[in-house]
Amino acid sequence: MTQRVAATPGLYPLPDWAKETLSELKGHQKGDLLSGDEGEAIVEQYDEVRAEFVDDQLDAGLDRVVEGQGRWDDMIAHPLTVHDSVETGGIVRYYDNNNFYRDPRVVDDLDFSGDVARELEAAGDLLADADGAADASLAATLPGPYSLADLATNEHYGDEADFQAAVAEFLAGEVAAFPDHETLFLLEPSLVTNPPAEGAESTATDAIATVADATDADVVVQTSYGALGEKLYAHLVDEAGADALGLDLVAGDRDDTVYNVQEFGATDSLALGLVDGQNTLVEEPETVAERVEWFESQVPAEGFDRTYLTPNTELFYLPANKYRAKLNALAAAAEVLD
Repeated sequence: MTQRVAATPGLYPLPDWAKETLSELKGHQKGDLLSGDEGEAIVEQYDEVRAEFVDDQLDAGLDRVVEGQGRWDDMIAHPLTVHDSVETGGIVRYYDNNNFYRDPRVVDDLDFSGDVARELEAAGDLLADADGAADASLAATLPGPYSLADLATNEHYGDEADFQAAVAEFLAGEVAAFPDHETLFLLEPSLVTNPPAEGAESTATDAIATVADATDADVVVQTSYGALGEKLYAHLVDEAGADALGLDLVAGDRDDTVYNVQEFGATDSLALGLVDGQNTLVEEPETVAERVEWFESQVPAEGFDRTYLTPNTELFYLPANKYRAKLNALAAAAEVLD
C-alpha cells in the first residue's frame, strides 16, 4: 500500500513582524541582503522565524518538517550568494515572477560552507524539543545542482559540464554535514524552464546523482512550472539516483506529466505538486485528495512506496496566513486519503 506523506520543500514567507524588524536591522539596499556573517541581533530574529516555521508545520500536522529557509533572501541561489568564493552581481529575475535575486558569480573554488547545515541543525533541535513532534521527521532542502548552476554565473570553472559537476560536489559536501534527516528535497525548477540541451541530459542527471549519493535519506528531485520533456524525464528516472521525482500537477500541462509516467515509468516514490504555491486561493483538502486519486487512477499507484503531497512551487510567494492554510490543506488531504 502506498504511504501518503504531507510535506513541503520549504522557502516560507517571512511573518509580517519579521519583515519589519529585519528591514530595520538589515537596511533596504541590495548590499544589505544576507551575506552569511550577520550580527547577533539578526541571528536572533531568524531564530524566532525558524521556531515559528517549525510550529506552523507541527500545528498543521505535516509528516515532514523543514527549516523554512527564512534567511534565503536570494531564494534557491542562497547557498552560493553567502559563499566566500562568490561575488554577487546585479539583480536578476527569479524565473517568471516578480521576485529577484543577486546574480552569484563564482570566482574561486567552491569549498565547504556549512551554512545550510547549521540551519538544519537548529531546526532539528527545535523539532526534538517540540510538543507533538513524535509523528513528524526532519526534512532538508537544497537547490538541485542543475538549477543552482543555471541561476549562477561561472567565472572560474571550465565549461558548463565542469561547472555543474563542481556545484554538485559542493552541494554533496554540504549534505554530508547535515544532521540526520528523513527526506532531502532538491529543488530543480530549471529542468522545466531551461532544460539541458539535447545530448546533455546525462550531465545534469550525473550532477543530481552526485548530491543524492551523499545522503541515506529519501531524495526528492522537485520540479516546478510544468511538465518535464519526455527524454529528460526518462533520463531522470533512470540516472538521477532519486527516490522520488516531484511532478507539478497544478500547471496546465499535467496530461503531459501523466503521459511521461505511463510511457517511461517512475521512480519508486513520487512527489505530487498539488496545491498552487503562487495563488492565494486555498484548496479544500477534498480537492487535493481528488487530485491524488485522479493521478493514481492514470498510473500504477500500487508500484509506489510513497506519495509525497506537496505544493507545486515554494510557498514564499504567499501571505503568511495563506501559506499556513496551504500547509493545513496538505496535511488534511493526507488524512482524507487514509
